[in-house]
Amino acid sequence: MMGMQVAPAQLFYDFCLDDHVPTDHLLRRIDRFLDLESVRTALKPFYSPIGRPSVDPELMMRMLIVGYCMGLRSERRPCEEVHLNLAYRWFCRLGLEGKVPDHSTFSRNRHGRFRQSDILRHLFETVVERCLAEGLVGGEGFAVDAT
Repeated sequence: MMGMQVAPAQLFYDFCLDDHVPTDHLLRRIDRFLDLESVRTALKPFYSPIGRPSVDPELMMRMLIVGYCMGLRSERRPCEEVHLNLAYRWFCRLGLEGKVPDHSTFSRNRHGRFRQSDILRHLFETVVERCLAEGLVGGEGFAVDAT
């Protein structure tokens, strides 16, 4: 007899997102070294004190990191992928029900406050300093890609 899968009708689920991200996942390894506390402080002067609350700048940085690390070349794709992928949601601290920002938010911020504040350069330099301190890179040589 052919079986048929039936989804159980449950009102509550016991689900921990952390349990579904493999311990060797790239984003889990990156998360150990990522400290974005200074992002909010550095960007504060570029936000208005009035109006509706913005998208959390740490969430935007985490989504950009997902996009760069996973080779998602547009601004729409990270939004779509973070919406669907449990590991990406975990990394972005969204949980199961967190709202993913619209792709246009990234364009407005990248061409506006991120560029004016130089936060992306600051974030890059912070990551490189942390990698040097952890012994992940040496800094003895360099390579140039001329593409």
